[in-house]
Order: sequence, then C-alpha cells, then structure tokens
Amino acid sequence: MLDAGHGYNTPGKRSPDGMREYEFNRAVANFARQLLANYKNVTVYFSHSDQRDVSLKARTDKANSLNVDIFVSIHANAFGGGSWSNVGGIETFVYPTRPPVAYQLAQKIQRHLVISTGLENRGVKTADFHVLRETKMDAVLVECGFMTNRNEIKLLRSETYRRTIAEGIVKALAEQFKLQRKANAAPAPASPPAKKDGLYKVQAGAFDNEQNAKELAERLRKAGFDVYIDKE
Repeated sequence: MLDAGHGYNTPGKRSPDGMREYEFNRAVANFARQLLANYKNVTVYFSHSDQRDVSLKARTDKANSLNVDIFVSIHANAFGGGSWSNVGGIETFVYPTRPPVAYQLAQKIQRHLVISTGLENRGVKTADFHVLRETKMDAVLVECGFMTNRNEIKLLRSETYRRTIAEGIVKALAEQFKLQRKANAAPAPASPPAKKDGLYKVQAGAFDNEQNAKELAERLRKAGFDVYIDKE
C-alpha cells in the first residue's frame, strides 16, 4: 500500500509560498504505482483519495483489512513555524521497535534517495507515528525533502524530482522483496543524477549512448536544474 500523506485540504501542510504537500505526495505515489506495474505478482493499493482528506485511522484500517505486505507513507518535510529555513535533507522513519523488515527497507530507501538526489542524509529514524504504530504489517514513512527550504521546494515541485523519488522507493522495494521484472516490462529507468558542488551530475556511462545522456541533461535544465555530464 502506498500512502500519499495528508490531503489537499489538510490544514498547515503548505510551503511558505503555497504548495500543498499532498500535490507532491500523490504525484510520487502515482509514479511509483506505474513503476511497480512492471514487476510480477505485485498489487498496489492507495490509502489516500483525491476527492477527500482520509483520516489516519481510515488509512491504517484499510491496510489492515486488505492485509497488505508493506505500507509506504510518502511525505514532504517542514521545519519550524512555516517560514523559510536552511534545514534540508532526506529522512526515513520506522516504529521505535525497529521491526527488522521495515528497518531494512527504510535503510534501502534512504540509501537510494540520498544517492539519487544528492540531498543531506538525515538518516533512518524511529517515531511513534500513527501509520507506523497502527499498521499490522511492516511500515515505513519517508520524508523526501523540506517544503520550508527554498532550494528543496523547487525540487519538490519538479516532475523530474518526483519521478526520481518514486524510482528510488521502487528500487528499494524491488531489492528488499526480490521482485522480478515482467518479461514485457518497460526498461528500468537509468540511475537519476547525483548532486555535487551545487550541480546535478548525469553519468554518461549509465546510458546506451552519449546522446541519451544529453537528452536527460537537457530535460533537467528545462526543469530548472544546473546539470553537467560526467563522461567517465
């Protein structure tokens, strides 16, 4: 079950300049579902709704009634009282008892997202969140960047970044549960760019040819990122 945290009308879940957190969360969930469709024996459920805000209890009740294997809650973070700050980065949460499977998955998600985004590694943490406590199955909650950080809100608004986050989550799920790709599945996405010295690196060697690398770099530039191509 994929859980796009909160909803369109959840009070307070906004960036200082007005982006609703749910806009990011739902987009990542949608991209992740598309990617998971390429794997065998995978059924994806959503806990959220685009028509109404869904309570935390309703979300975990649905997961428990469907007896899903794993619950992944997707969020964007915030710091302080809602004004801009320099706090940023990626962090992933599990319940304080650190259930082994959940903790292993959280570590994989954290690793994939930090590598692919280049954002600060805030680590795997524990928290007594409702969706981690009241789910009968293993559950993780991932915070994918800060809405209160002027640089990271630009990423959170970007389709490229949203796809990158979805790809990282799905790679972690596939690795944790040894998912097998379907014979007719779409090609696995190339590793997303890593950030270095304020720039996003496109690794040319990860592509079939340099032209494909140039095309990705151009799409990222149009999305507002500073990009360079590493030909090594």
